[in-house]
Parts: sequence; structure tokens; C-alpha cells
Amino acid sequence: MADPSSYRPKPGQIPDSPGVYKFRDEHGRVIYVGKAKSLRQRLANYFQDLAGLHPRTRTMVTTAASVEWTVVTTEVEALQLEYSWIKEFDPRFNVKYRDDKSYPYLAVTLNEEFPRVQVMRGAKKKGVRYFGPYAHAWAIRETVDLMLRVFPVRTCSAGVFKRSAQIGRPCLLGYIGKCSAPCVGRIPAEEHRELAEEFCDFMAGRTGAYIRRLERRMQEAAEEMEYERAARLRDDIGALKRAMEKSAVVLADATDADLIAVAEDELEAAVQIFHVRGGRVRGQRGWVTDKVEAVTTGGLVEHALQQLYGEERGDAVPKEVLVPALPEPVEPVAQWLSQRRGSQVSLRIPQRGDKKDLMATVGRNAQQALALHKTKRASDLTTRSRALEEIAEALGLDSVPLRIECFDISHLQGEDVVASMVVFEDGLVRKSEYRRFQIKGFEGQDDVRSMHEVIGRRFKRYLQEKQKSGEWTEEPDGETAAPVDGVVTAAGEPDRADGRPVDDDGRPKRFAYPPQLVVVDGGAPQVAAARRALDELGIDDVAVCGLAKRLEEVWLPEEDDPVVLPRSSEGLYLLQRVRDEAHRFAITYQRTKRSKRLKSSPLDAVPGLGDTRRQALLKHFGSLKKLRAATVDEICEVPGVGRKTAETVAAALAGAAPSAPAVNTATGEIIEDDGASPAALSAERGQER
Repeated sequence: MADPSSYRPKPGQIPDSPGVYKFRDEHGRVIYVGKAKSLRQRLANYFQDLAGLHPRTRTMVTTAASVEWTVVTTEVEALQLEYSWIKEFDPRFNVKYRDDKSYPYLAVTLNEEFPRVQVMRGAKKKGVRYFGPYAHAWAIRETVDLMLRVFPVRTCSAGVFKRSAQIGRPCLLGYIGKCSAPCVGRIPAEEHRELAEEFCDFMAGRTGAYIRRLERRMQEAAEEMEYERAARLRDDIGALKRAMEKSAVVLADATDADLIAVAEDELEAAVQIFHVRGGRVRGQRGWVTDKVEAVTTGGLVEHALQQLYGEERGDAVPKEVLVPALPEPVEPVAQWLSQRRGSQVSLRIPQRGDKKDLMATVGRNAQQALALHKTKRASDLTTRSRALEEIAEALGLDSVPLRIECFDISHLQGEDVVASMVVFEDGLVRKSEYRRFQIKGFEGQDDVRSMHEVIGRRFKRYLQEKQKSGEWTEEPDGETAAPVDGVVTAAGEPDRADGRPVDDDGRPKRFAYPPQLVVVDGGAPQVAAARRALDELGIDDVAVCGLAKRLEEVWLPEEDDPVVLPRSSEGLYLLQRVRDEAHRFAITYQRTKRSKRLKSSPLDAVPGLGDTRRQALLKHFGSLKKLRAATVDEICEVPGVGRKTAETVAAALAGAAPSAPAVNTATGEIIEDDGASPAALSAERGQER
């Protein structure tokens, strides 16, 4: 535990102006970001007597090892910079709302030649019009199904659209009148785009004028005795009214507003948001957060506004935002919202009438969400705490291992040897910090040697980061740490060739944050190899254990007998989860590499030979073996292959040594080199580790 006085800046060093500040821990990781109207006054509050601080603030300042700040000119700039840094650094002591689900939106892809109506989740894309969010995807599909009768906009995927255009025949929706079938030219692109824009206008709340126009057209058709057209228009009006009934009118004045309510206790807070457009509730969503910092209701509202509108522009920010408490001060937040919308935004607390009643409804939803979350989490939090305490007691650790890293080796009979590193923090997975390794130090199957290499590479990176931050300067043998290559992130992006991580200083997703416990998949030999790798690097503050699969025994370095945890132990169950997750991640990576290797062919290296002609060659001859035996004249018979290309193909295949025949270990049959059968692949998987 650090003493805040050890890194407290002198009062004269801190400017008395608006700005944003960052606290970092001993490893340089940003753990808290805040903003202030006066940096000098705000930072002075953190360096008072520890007994007078809020417990969570006290934990933060004793975890931190340094503080730094950036001066800005206005409070609005401070708000923007604070949001950017919270998103960038993911500080552990800041309020970060957790979405309990990925909410679906109704999206219209106006950025395409033929716009498509579909359900979308995740990050919003440029040129796409969004409506929602909705609580369930089926609610979107029901609404779209009703509206396609009136607005027959394309809903099919790109593949279905392209296929229908090729065969000149629309899909089923085109035949039943729920698609205008632009794929076969029934309607030009301009008219189809007008349909999509009318669909968007209706969804945006401009419903009354459109329904009145349809009613006039229905009356005109009836007066002209075109009863079939009048009946169809009548049914269209009924479908639109049923779609409108799915979102009840809550505000009679066709208001566009977002209502935000907060329910909180000493430890957690829940936020509920109702999106009202055209006086109707068009979407609802909710977040839950741990109150890891001393924060007021106004502060919770401010963080919610940052997360809700931080990536939005234009009409996505409504004219009116109703909240239960105003941020302090409120002017910079209101100005920031107005800048994002491009016009004035009213941020206020409703005092009377329908808006106050609706806010009470949103508040009840927030209370119910918090109660449900606490019911779900109570047993889970208790169980995780007990599991970590059992692990610490069984392994003789000084404190519970809040960060656990587990390593596993995977290969197929000594080929495509890879390793995985998974991370659990506070008993929960941190998939953003998973890593994958390719074993490059040697060839063949040797799990012990592979484990030694992987642990060494991972912690060399840790020492390199300490060296960059000035915490460590030399290896135990006096040599500067060498760059480590071949490390791949969970997203598949390699690190820089000079050994430095892709992420800049202070960000998460790095090797610079050490674990309290390293778990390896295996017994005493693997544990000894891991411990030896750490000892060679001079690291003695990281515990190591291994979990053997057969009897689920926990092995410790230099111990002749394993530690046997009871089968009912929560600690054993957590170690099993960590080990199984590492195995899953490793074998998935190994299968991906093997799949790429099996799909590779000597034809891939032939210059000027693309996918189309490569497939034509294999289709014509039936297999690579027969193609290798063919003459140049026979290769020239393939459509699209000239003599020069045929000579190049023949030379490439002649120079490539044929691989040894593959054998199906389940049946004993020899597999041709033009591909592996499903049975062969199943037999191979039985040999995986």
C-alpha cells in the first residue's frame, strides 16, 4: 500500500485552472481519471488525512503511485477529455456502466445503393439510420413485418440479393408483396430509396400525415369504384396503426426526449433510460455499475450522459434530456450536449405533469433493475470471494490472487504447437487481455520446454515495460532484455517488431500488469518449468501452481506431493474454470492454424494464378495428385489457362515435393492429397492436446 505523501506534488506546482488529471499505479497503469474546474483545489482533496477520505477514495489514493494532469481552457473541454481518457484507459476506479445486454436496433442502411431494413447490434456505422434500442429483437421483426406491407423495402442479405439478381427470380417476400424486388428490376434504385426514406420518416414519428394521405387515397379509390385498391389501402392503414399501437403514446405533445432515472445504494447504482420520440416510447435500456468512487446522484447522471451521447451526433441527441438530478456544474454538460446535437439541448429535472409521471415510471424500472441485479449477484460475489480465499489458503499466499493468468500448450501430434494465456480478475474473465503464442524456439512435441518458453516470453515483456517506466534497468545477468517476437493478441494483431506493445503507456491490454498467480495446465514438470523461467528472470513475487487433469491435483514448485482440494471446493472449481478456458482458447487457435495449413497448396505460390483459375484446375483434374501428373498440353485444356501459365504450374508442382500420405487413424485408409474427409478430421481431433 503506497503512502500518498510519497507522490504528492507541491501546491505551487498544480495550476489553478480547469483540467483533467490521471492517477497511475506502480506499474504505470491509469487507475482513475477526473476533471476539475480548479486542479489545485480538487487534487488537494485527495492528499488530506486518510481517515477523512471516503473508503473507496482512500483505496484509490493508496493504490496509486503518481498523479499527472493536463490543463484545458474551458470546462467543456475538460468534460470531453475526461470522457476520451475513460474510454481509452479503462480506469478501474472510475464509474463504468455495464450494459446487461447488447441492445438491438432497427437499422436502415441508407449508405447502400439499395437500402436494407435489418436488426443490428454493436457499434453504430456511418450512413445507417437507427431506431431503438428495443428490448427484444423479435419486437423489431414484428414491427417490420407489419410495415413491409406498406413500405416494401429490401430486407434480404447481400448474398440472397445477389443470387436473386443472377437467376432473375425474387425471393418469397417479392412474390407475396412484402418486398418491391429491386434485385430483378421491378423498381428502380431511386424509387426504392424513396420507399426507404418514407419508412424512416414513419419510424421517426411523422405518422399522422402519412396515414391521412393513405385515408384520402382510400376514399378516392372507393369513389372511383376501385374497391380492390381501396381494400388494400384499408389493410395498409390497419397494419400501420397496429405497428403504432406497439409503442403507446406517453407524451401528448409529440415530444422528443430521453428520460434518465437512477436507483442506488452504498455499493451499486442502476440507470434506466427511456427514449421517447414523437411522444412514444421508442426504446429502453439500462446499465448497472459498482460505485468504486465517492459519487453523487448528479455525478452518476453525468457519467451516464457521457456514455449515452459520447459517440452520438445530430438527431441522436434529443432536444430534451430529463434527469433526476443535475450534474454540478450543469452548464458545461448542457453546452457539451448542445455541441453534439448542433442545436440547443434542454437538460432539466421534470417538475409537474406527464413528464414527471413518466419519470416516476422510469425510476420504478431502475429500482426493479437494481433489485434484480443484486439478487443475481449476491451469491455470485460471495462465491467468488470464497473461492479466491480458498486458493490463497491452500497455496499459502499472502493475499488473495485478484489477477490469475493461466497458460496451456496445444498441438496435434507435435505439429502447429501453440500456447494460450487467459486472464481472470476478481474471479471473472478478462477476454480483452487474452494472448496467443506461437512456439518458435524448437520443433516437435515438448510441453515442458514449450511452457518454459512461453512463461519466459510473457514475463520478459513485463520486465521490458518496467524498464521503460524506470522501475527496472537490467536483467539479473546484467544484460538488457531482448525483444520478444511472435506474440499475438486475442484479436490476432501481432505486436510491433521491436518488442514494444502496440498500446501506448498507461492503457490496459498490456503485458505490463503482473498477476499474483500463474496457473499452468499440467503437473509437476510443467510447474517446475514455469518456476524456472521466472527464476531465470529474477521474478520472485509471482506464485505458480499447476492443475493436473486426471485427478484435479494442484501442484506447487519443489513439492513432492500435490495439494488436494475437496471436490466441493469453490477454489478448485475456479481453478478448473481457469484451466478449461485456457485449454479452449489454445485449442481454438491451434485448429485455426491447422486449418490454414491444410488448405494451403503448392498452387498458392504460382505467380499470376488467382482463385478462379486455381479452382478451375482442381475441378478439371479432380485432385492435386492428378494435376501434378498432367502434362503441359493437358493443363492447357483447362479453360482460361494459357501455355505460359500451364508451364509455370507444371514447374511449380514439379519443384514441390509431394507430402507424405495422410492416414485416417480411425479407419486406417490413406487419404488423397486433395483434401481430408470429415472422418479424418474427427480422428485428428482425437489426437489434439
